[in-house]
Amino acid sequence: MPGLKKRFIGHLQSNKVKKCVNNFDTIDSIHSLKLLRKISSECEKVKKIISVFLEVNTSEESQKKGFSINNKEEMLRCFEVKNVQIKGLMTMAPYTKNEKKLRLSFSLLRNLRGELNGSLSEKPLKHLSMGMSGDYEIAIEEGSTMVRLGTVLFGKR
Repeated sequence: MPGLKKRFIGHLQSNKVKKCVNNFDTIDSIHSLKLLRKISSECEKVKKIISVFLEVNTSEESQKKGFSINNKEEMLRCFEVKNVQIKGLMTMAPYTKNEKKLRLSFSLLRNLRGELNGSLSEKPLKHLSMGMSGDYEIAIEEGSTMVRLGTVLFGKR
């Protein structure tokens, strides 16, 4: 369909990079510099520039992927990688009803975007992808520009 943009969300395994680059316009979950470099290499082969979001583990939960909130240097190195355009940051909040913990997770990402933008000379990060069906209202209050809604639209799986 003309004008249709396809986004990859979720954990991207390195062995799926080729398929992902060929089938999607944006990858919303870059969790490491190593993965981003592999994507860049694949984009070079097909002469494509792909939009990406850096995933940040703001909740510091061991079962979640993403850059450490404290690893700004590695995130800044991502902006040197060719064939990708970093459009924003993404996080998965902790699975909890505790509004204080949710708000902290989202505000950490918003503050990180400000810190990274202060170190970038051009193309500052615009988007924050944070918030899902159970917490999107808090995410929007904390500055989210994109939310991921599944359950509220399609019901429980």
